[in-house]
Amino acid sequence: PFFSATWLMAPEAVPTEMLAYKKGYYKYPGIKEDVYVPDFKPDAKITGDLFADRGKIFILLRPPATEAHYHNPESEGILDAVIDHVAGHEDTQMVLLPRNGAQRIALQSKWNRLFENKKIVVPPNVVNGLDLIWHSDLVISGGGTMNREAAALGVPVYSIFRGKIGAIDRYLAGQNRLVLIETAEEACSKIFIRPRDKNGPLEKKSNSTLKVIVENLEKIAGG
Repeated sequence: PFFSATWLMAPEAVPTEMLAYKKGYYKYPGIKEDVYVPDFKPDAKITGDLFADRGKIFILLRPPATEAHYHNPESEGILDAVIDHVAGHEDTQMVLLPRNGAQRIALQSKWNRLFENKKIVVPPNVVNGLDLIWHSDLVISGGGTMNREAAALGVPVYSIFRGKIGAIDRYLAGQNRLVLIETAEEACSKIFIRPRDKNGPLEKKSNSTLKVIVENLEKIAGG
């Protein structure tokens, strides 16, 4: 990968044998999302539209990337089980982030009743992803950056990605910061639907990841 870059920098969780480089490599602690998440400040204004009903448990739901080359159809069956499981709780609302317009149309057609009664809502405008995650009680996603950002923010997150699981997701799962949902049955047994305290201040974390990355860049620049 990376076409044998001259230098390579990767998280410590990525095995060195997976890296391709010409001169050398450096590792950094944590994950790349740890570079910018420590500086995040929640925007309370977002709660006025999407998260207005304080009595609801909000689930941020990101469907699998069905058009991607790595897509495994198993994840679509798990998504159906997730929606059934969440919809079975009276006090829940799903904030759905479709991958594209075609996926939104397909899901709305399949779950029309849930769209009509506002059990599933789609943001009408583009919203900062970190704000969407922070103001949700839990995140369920078909993999990718949103899962890792939720883990970095300390928000409960469940992955329904059924392709080959990467080193970072396994690292987060090993730290109990990400739960892998591998079957439709696990959608019911592993996903805990409960409110999360979002009113307290965001825990301030040291940005050690960024510090190490900058130090590594200085070493490379210095020859």
